[in-house]
Amino acid sequence: MVRVKRGLMTKKRHKELLKHTKGFRMLNSKVFSRAKNAWMKAGLNSYIGRKQKKREFRKLWTIRINTASRLSGTTYSKLIHSLYLKRVSLNRKVLSNLAITNPKVFSNIVEFVK
Repeated sequence: MVRVKRGLMTKKRHKELLKHTKGFRMLNSKVFSRAKNAWMKAGLNSYIGRKQKKREFRKLWTIRINTASRLSGTTYSKLIHSLYLKRVSLNRKVLSNLAITNPKVFSNIVEFVK
């Protein structure tokens, strides 16, 4: 049987992974085994971060709507409930943007649903 040397593909795979980990700290960008673990952990953390970003933005929108609605004389929960009852289909992102950019329009929406 013919002898197969595998060094070429292994080196290619290692170089590709080390290219991804460029800029990592200490040995995490130089030693393959450390770099592989660091790259996998970075991928996991970025996945988690994408989910957390959605939560953080929803919290921010809620805070903004609550502040603007209190200036208009109601609370966040009452506003959202009355929007639901009146079947107004504005999501929290749009309401938050309205509260910041057009306070008059936002107060008109609050008066409409009261």
